[in-house]
Amino acid sequence: MKRISIFLLGILTLASCKNEPEQTVAVEEQEEQSIEPVNNEVLESAVIYEANIRQYSPEGTFDAFTEDIPQLKDLGVKVIWLMPIYPISEARRKATNDKSIEDIEDPEERKKYLGSYYAIADYTGVNPEFGTKEDFDELVETAHANGMYVILDWVANHTGWDHPWLEENPDFYTQNEKGEPVDPLNPATGESWGWTDVADLNYENKELWDAMTADMKYWVDEHDIDGFRADVAGEVPTEFWEQAVPKLKETKPLFMLAESEDKDLFHNAFDMGYNWEGHHLKNQLAQGKVTVEAWDEYMKKIDTTYQQDDYLMNFVTNHDENSWNGTVRERMGDAAEAMVALTYTIPGMPLIYSGQEYDMDHRLKFFEKDTIPKTKGVMWPLMEKLGQLKNQNPALNGGKEAADYTRLKTSADEQILAFERSKNGEKVIYIANLSDKPVNFSLELTEELQPYLGKKELKKEKNDQYHFAPWEYVILANN
Repeated sequence: MKRISIFLLGILTLASCKNEPEQTVAVEEQEEQSIEPVNNEVLESAVIYEANIRQYSPEGTFDAFTEDIPQLKDLGVKVIWLMPIYPISEARRKATNDKSIEDIEDPEERKKYLGSYYAIADYTGVNPEFGTKEDFDELVETAHANGMYVILDWVANHTGWDHPWLEENPDFYTQNEKGEPVDPLNPATGESWGWTDVADLNYENKELWDAMTADMKYWVDEHDIDGFRADVAGEVPTEFWEQAVPKLKETKPLFMLAESEDKDLFHNAFDMGYNWEGHHLKNQLAQGKVTVEAWDEYMKKIDTTYQQDDYLMNFVTNHDENSWNGTVRERMGDAAEAMVALTYTIPGMPLIYSGQEYDMDHRLKFFEKDTIPKTKGVMWPLMEKLGQLKNQNPALNGGKEAADYTRLKTSADEQILAFERSKNGEKVIYIANLSDKPVNFSLELTEELQPYLGKKELKKEKNDQYHFAPWEYVILANN
């Protein structure tokens, strides 16, 4: 690592000249560059940022992203999740969703197709598009210096077709009746998922478990990363994760995020999972397909499904949603801001996906170079305020010791979502009209809280009722 090398050189120089005041300065500098191991106290109030290095900047490099890490503090970010940073296989590389690079005859045309990040050729290398391992180390060090943890996207379910295991350990792969490796199959139908650019790994082979765990441990031991986001975590045996994670944590505490809602993954492996069902409900609410009653039923279900210390990641977009299902505005329209505010105020951890903070209004290309916008519009100041509240008010704690969630009854519960979060004497209340019609409603508030975000003032109209326009919301806080 660049900074560690410089620091060690400084220590050797200081030892030779026996300059006691300078030795004190060096120790202080080392302490400033360190970060405490990842822990639940920090995660309770954290915002997570998904960094799409290829599309984050025109350069598409580690260095370009590293330059912007300090300003992510303004958004309350405490965890940076890097989409896969590893070399991408060239064999059977995706050009479009249904064409591989071999289907493109023009060699110049082929060059623009960079492939899927999730078709990995080497788990312990870095994609030369992004830079070098030294550049990556600089990114991690900069994040740590700014009080942020770095987790890597880990794709344990499959590799690209260039991965050396296909030659060296073909028995690591699922094979057909001819003994040929196959792409991942839908277990219910036996048909391909369409992920033809990757080869499915066979976890019945326990030697694969050792090899995969060793490759994960490499990044913890050699590059000081702070955890992993596990791609399609539920498609890999839970027993693999349960044996791997304790070995990874022998080096230091780690934060583990599963791309799954499977409650069994939380017992001995993962800290947080995806709130997929909640996300789909937000889309349906925004599109008028369900009412707030469906949300209330979902929150009751969460209470009974998960253990008290399980928690989920809340989002309105991510790399899959943006590229394949549409932008936030496409899916949520005028409800977008109310839904973003909802992701910060319900139990769990809110996610920002690269470009969301800049009001990104287009679907990023997945297999080609693209670039997010960098103009601050509506979302940046909104997320800045939401991030501050999440970081500073324990009433929004969302981890293993989450603040209480209490539904507040209104006279229009099909359209109005109102709830209170509370912890350690602090309170935050979210009230929103989650419909495309104006609503008059009554709501009993037991104490005076100040508007923090959204509707500028909360005052009763005629007949002791509040009036909210379509998709209007307010966040109240006593701190």
